[in-house]
Amino acid sequence: MQTTTQEAKLNPTPLYSLFAANAISLVGNVFSTIAIPWFVLQTTGSAARTGITGFFTILPVVLAGFFGGTLIDRLGYKRTSIISDLASGVTTAMIPVLHFTIGLEFWQLMVLVFLGALLDAPGNTAREALLPELAKQAGMPLERATSLIHVIERGSRLVGAPLAGFLIGIMGTENVLWLDAVSFFVSAGIIWAIIPGKMSVEEGSKPGGYFDELQEGLRFIRMDALILAIVVTVMLTNFLDAIFGGVVLPVYVKEVYGSALNLGLLIAANGGGAVIGGLIFAAIGHRLPRHATFVGAFMLTTVRFWVYLFQPPIAVLVASTLISSIGAGPLNPIIGTVEFERIPPDMRGRVFGAIQAGAWLAMPLGMLLGGILTEKLGTLPLLAGLGVAYFITTFSMAFIPAMKEMNKKTKIEKALNSTGTGHSS
Repeated sequence: MQTTTQEAKLNPTPLYSLFAANAISLVGNVFSTIAIPWFVLQTTGSAARTGITGFFTILPVVLAGFFGGTLIDRLGYKRTSIISDLASGVTTAMIPVLHFTIGLEFWQLMVLVFLGALLDAPGNTAREALLPELAKQAGMPLERATSLIHVIERGSRLVGAPLAGFLIGIMGTENVLWLDAVSFFVSAGIIWAIIPGKMSVEEGSKPGGYFDELQEGLRFIRMDALILAIVVTVMLTNFLDAIFGGVVLPVYVKEVYGSALNLGLLIAANGGGAVIGGLIFAAIGHRLPRHATFVGAFMLTTVRFWVYLFQPPIAVLVASTLISSIGAGPLNPIIGTVEFERIPPDMRGRVFGAIQAGAWLAMPLGMLLGGILTEKLGTLPLLAGLGVAYFITTFSMAFIPAMKEMNKKTKIEKALNSTGTGHSS
């Protein structure tokens, strides 16, 4: 009778609404990622300006991570998500508005791109910060909820990229940007209407100054050995991934297979494998030992480098990429679950933001270094070096004492899982 009463109090609607809003907003982000550079190429014909556009989409993510997290904690997660989506919708809509009316100078476009990315990043962080309480309200294990939100993120990219290309072909870039803007407004409306108003930081809970709170978030990362180990791991692996995905992979495919279609197949296989891995972890992840799963999954992703060295037929490479990418599925859900369990609810914005900024910082450097090393060494020696570096990085996590704390429960975790229904999952 007690279980029935507890189950009657569960309300999964806000959690699934968050999933829906996140999917819509993320698809909008993918539309922007494809439509805006294409718009620049169409209107300017300049590859250099397209590259500058890419720079102005990455830089604000880093800035927003470091400096916007504290603002998220102050405003509250629901409010930040709504403001972010509305701002992204307005800045995106301004591109076709100015283009069709008074004209759009390149510097004006860069301002809009910068502001859109700057305001969009805190929204993604804020929606993620809403997850633990909504998962508890729905009676869903936190591992499953984090898995699903990351599956949605990867799935949005898989669906959004070809959909954006198809729509650009039949509607034109400017009309896709209109559709993109609408997606952000829809996401904001879902969060406003369905997510409970209490899902935010309580007023008056921030007596310190802005920069004091910012330093407090960075100090938390430095003092928590497991969180710090995760940050360093993500920075290292993102650095290696940027070298591979940003430079080595396209050059390798051009040299060995000579077709952009094959590059698309490999990228799709990588994303598809990660979605499969995420769905598997969503089903059984809460029953698995986190540390062993994390290390094993990471090491599975390393297999791809060694397969590339043999220059196999493209079908074999696509299949092996799909299989090895399954290991990527559990990684972000495990990291997200651990972070939720260890980071105090009123500090999620600034700590998540700093972690994201640190992860993105390594990526531009990886792409720059990857280009230099590829020209000097060639793709095959660099693939071997990446394989060794990735293996050492991932295998060493099995012996880092701080990493083993993944399996330990914290007070925050016990509070998040105190729904009384976890045994029935």
